[in-house]
Amino acid sequence: MAAHSAIEAITARIVERSKPQREAYLDRVRRAAARGPHRSTLSCGNLAHGFAVCSPADKDALAGDVVPNLGIITSYNDMLSAHQPYETFPAIIRDAVREAGGVAQVAGGVPAMCDGVTQGQPGMELSLFSRDAIAMAAGIGLSHNMFDAAVFLGICDKIVPGLVIAALAFGHLPSVFIPAGPMTTGLPNDEKSRIRQLYAEGKVGRAELLDAESKSYHGPGTCTFYGTANSNQMLMEIMGFHLPGASFVNPGTPLREALTREAAKRALAITAIGNEFTPAGEMIDERSFVNGVVGLHATGGSTNHTLHLVAMARAAGICLTWQDISELSDVVPLLARVYPNGLADVNHFHAAGGMGFLIKQLLKHGLVHDDVRTVFGHGLEAYTVEAKLDAAGQVHREPVPEQSGDPKVLTSIDVPFQSSGGLKMLTGNIGKGVIKISAVKPERHIVEAPAIVFHDQQELQDAFKRGDLNKDFVAVVRFQGPKANGMPELHRLTPPLGVLQDRGFKVALVTDGRMSGASGKVPAAIHLTPEAYDGGPIGKIRDGDMIRLDAVAGTIEVLADAAEFDARPAATADLSENEFGMGRELFAPFRRNVGFADQGASVFA
Repeated sequence: MAAHSAIEAITARIVERSKPQREAYLDRVRRAAARGPHRSTLSCGNLAHGFAVCSPADKDALAGDVVPNLGIITSYNDMLSAHQPYETFPAIIRDAVREAGGVAQVAGGVPAMCDGVTQGQPGMELSLFSRDAIAMAAGIGLSHNMFDAAVFLGICDKIVPGLVIAALAFGHLPSVFIPAGPMTTGLPNDEKSRIRQLYAEGKVGRAELLDAESKSYHGPGTCTFYGTANSNQMLMEIMGFHLPGASFVNPGTPLREALTREAAKRALAITAIGNEFTPAGEMIDERSFVNGVVGLHATGGSTNHTLHLVAMARAAGICLTWQDISELSDVVPLLARVYPNGLADVNHFHAAGGMGFLIKQLLKHGLVHDDVRTVFGHGLEAYTVEAKLDAAGQVHREPVPEQSGDPKVLTSIDVPFQSSGGLKMLTGNIGKGVIKISAVKPERHIVEAPAIVFHDQQELQDAFKRGDLNKDFVAVVRFQGPKANGMPELHRLTPPLGVLQDRGFKVALVTDGRMSGASGKVPAAIHLTPEAYDGGPIGKIRDGDMIRLDAVAGTIEVLADAAEFDARPAATADLSENEFGMGRELFAPFRRNVGFADQGASVFA
């Protein structure tokens, strides 16, 4: 079906806006690809270092330019549950590649931090910047110029966006992303949330809270709620970096290993040495990014991607804006109910039809572009399938059923959960921000209440514990932007604000920081830019100012006399405590050079 007229118009606008940067980027990619197999440019000494530890057979193969060499970039560590399964992947990939007549080497490792571990801790102030550090680390691994293609092993929050930025920086190379999958279902997410709120109210102790958390996060794989990690996997599939049906297969299963072997072999098949050359920089274009944004809206995905998608697009010379994302939200219906937008987890989503059913629905109604390139070939139609194992243990794919396996989790466009997507842009006299509304009840889409100003999240926690917040209010938590302290997630504010909302108070959050990818039921205007540290208007708000957050109209306003508000001096804050400890001193250059939130909050130009 032809693309929806609004989808076509927004895509055309992005193409036109991006032309100068995109044409320059493609010229660089094509010139790099035209140089041919890159090992031919290495001196004998360079090459000898590059294959010193290889087997004699692999050395003979790499000495010429007729055998493809696959570079593996891995984010393996055994502290992070989602990345622990990657420990065994390089051996699987090497074996599969040898079967296909190639060579594979681990080109490098990248850091992978867990926002779940660092929530509310000093280390969270490194989290957003880790994305750009990951991109640079991956670039170092690929800079050896030994490779004809790359596979990227990464799943979680900043890791996948960082790896995508690296893949696009090396856009002359084909790149395949290989997921490890979600952990099996544990304690239901709504029960976990209930225990968190009880703990915030002092009704259960730390032992009960730890028991609930441990039953939720209990084994290898991504956390099962639909936060940034699982939004990443959706994006990689709908944008064509994954093989069809690969995203949500559990670790340690025969199908997971078969998909990994298939991905490694596919990466070899699309090198310049073969007949299906698919360099990442040519493959991913404006239509790919529009498809990604549409998928984000249709599934109620992570607010963090209003930063990451913009930064990823810029790496390919594409100028994606919050306005584009917001306008796409107006025409894309919500088709998935996965916690925190519902009670199900990603395993339930996958069992209900998952990505194959979702993409089929979006294609049927012209809401995504089918005429795109992917690592699997041409066209998104090939992704309307379910991956299974055949009798020989190989991957085979079947068309997804016409009906959802569970309409309460995954529905059709004919009966959507809501008519618009989950993310909207907000503008007003305190700047520009975004809000996730897919989990917010409609009666809470508009909040008008007096401001209570905080300069860090602990101040709000303390006020809650003192009982000072039992009233209608808008919490303004500022000096949390990228230049101030690295833009940490403020997810620890969710339980107390949720408690107050459940008590019947009108509450909302306004901040230049981030919320978790699992942003939930409390209306939150986040990523406010310009940030307070830059003298943004959020720094002029005072206790008692009436604030109106209107997610329907897309506005965020201080209801004050314009001249008086403009004349106010912006607040200042002592941020010296954020400059040292837990590695924060190492990231001072990032804080000094980071761009605005609506430009991706990146240190890259």
